[in-house]
Amino acid sequence: MSMSSKGRPTSPVAANSNEHETVSGNKGLMQAENLIFEIGTPRRTGVDFEPAKDVRSRLGGMERTSEIGLPGLTEPQTLRHYVRLSQKNYAIDLGVYPLGSCTMKHNPRLNEKVARMPGFGDVHPLQPQSTVQGALELIDELAHWICTLTGMPAVAMTPKAGAHGEWCGMAAIRAKLDADGQTHKRRVLVPESAHGTNPATAAQCGFSIDEIPASGDGRVNLAALKEKLGDDVAGIMLTNPNTCGLFERDIIEIAELIHSVGGYFYCDGANFNALVGRVRPGDLGIDAMHLNLHKTFSTPHGGGGPGAGPTVLSDALKDHAPLPFVIKDGEKYRLVEHSNGEGADSFGRMCAFHGQMGMFTRALTYMMSHGSDGLRQATEDAVLNANYIQSSLSDVMTPAFGGVCMHEALFDDRFLENTGVTTLDFAKAMIDEGYHPMTMYFPLVVHGAMLVEPTESESKQELDRFISAMRGLAVRAKNKETAFFQTAPVHAPMRRLDETQAARKPVLRWTEAVAASE
Repeated sequence: MSMSSKGRPTSPVAANSNEHETVSGNKGLMQAENLIFEIGTPRRTGVDFEPAKDVRSRLGGMERTSEIGLPGLTEPQTLRHYVRLSQKNYAIDLGVYPLGSCTMKHNPRLNEKVARMPGFGDVHPLQPQSTVQGALELIDELAHWICTLTGMPAVAMTPKAGAHGEWCGMAAIRAKLDADGQTHKRRVLVPESAHGTNPATAAQCGFSIDEIPASGDGRVNLAALKEKLGDDVAGIMLTNPNTCGLFERDIIEIAELIHSVGGYFYCDGANFNALVGRVRPGDLGIDAMHLNLHKTFSTPHGGGGPGAGPTVLSDALKDHAPLPFVIKDGEKYRLVEHSNGEGADSFGRMCAFHGQMGMFTRALTYMMSHGSDGLRQATEDAVLNANYIQSSLSDVMTPAFGGVCMHEALFDDRFLENTGVTTLDFAKAMIDEGYHPMTMYFPLVVHGAMLVEPTESESKQELDRFISAMRGLAVRAKNKETAFFQTAPVHAPMRRLDETQAARKPVLRWTEAVAASE
């Protein structure tokens, strides 16, 4: 798949398609759009500035000697370019986003309004603490409710995303082990149904990884876990609900087993959206768990946007929390920022400042606007929606495991056997139906996996539309309409891409020579 010098897609699929091609490349209200390098020129600009007067260079001889080569656009061109591009993107404001394991749900506009309030939207991390008392109070208030919802005594607010939160929890566990003279404990058990970042995080913190296989029902194999126990076990990193969308029924026994050998229980809380108001992780024997505020508590997610991964800690680990952290003295709030006094046992600083203020603001707004009953209902609706999808499709698709699921419905590719259609083909056809594909081929423990997470923000009407499309595609696959699937998508702007070539030989720089050759 390539882009022509006129910005129009070219591929064998497009050339052989019977679809009506327009002269302009436009399709009704969907405008064709060239690359910004093709429509802009370095000499064009939408804003004119007066030349700066009496300015001396402070670059020490490192001044630019040639044009930077970036395209310039007028204001109308800029607006049209990005509006046209936005029309080619799928978004949660457009329809169901079934990307399982990522919790793509509606972002309440109230959250955005509060995040932009003066004193929140314009706060600066280098301001004197006396001038940001409201911001520190907000962080402290959010920390209180996180501890309340999880049943944990402390929370580190610094981590900026899920994997960062994992690192925080495992660093606290290592600091505790080292402080107790348990430096020989360097083996971490990781179930194969855990998130992929779990073993990577443990390795980054200096631990060795010992994988625990799954049982036939998609959960941790308890017998295999018991065989792995030993005096060198530092702990376990377990995702609950796991990547199969299932609750680990033996989680309390798992915690007791890990604690019996002097290890600590790290729980990946990325799927806390299925537990809020129903289960408190602290009651399960968990020592550390991160929460993805940008998933569970509905803040913008995806596209490389900001995240927040506060990590709750048990009594055994709380003194090793990273710097800085908020302390309330009387009616005033302050940050503990140094590794002495109150911060003497901290494992240190994870980043320059204190987490993601915009995410904190949005998450607390979400909690306060929902209340305890609303948060519980959101959890129940997320689980109900996933089970509605699983039940509605179970006669034409194949659920990976029996029984009810949590917030994600997981299907395998058994229903595609002998059809000539693969999971990838099925996902490509979903694009033509107007839906972003679900998570594909993950978790790895399920062959041809299709992981669907509807979230709680989807109505029955929207779910029925999605289910109808999925059922229709499943029927077409079973009717062996192989060509239909292997040429999909035909309605997307870029048609079917060759992902293998794109990954192995990506074109990362645009030049006129490259454009002309295409």
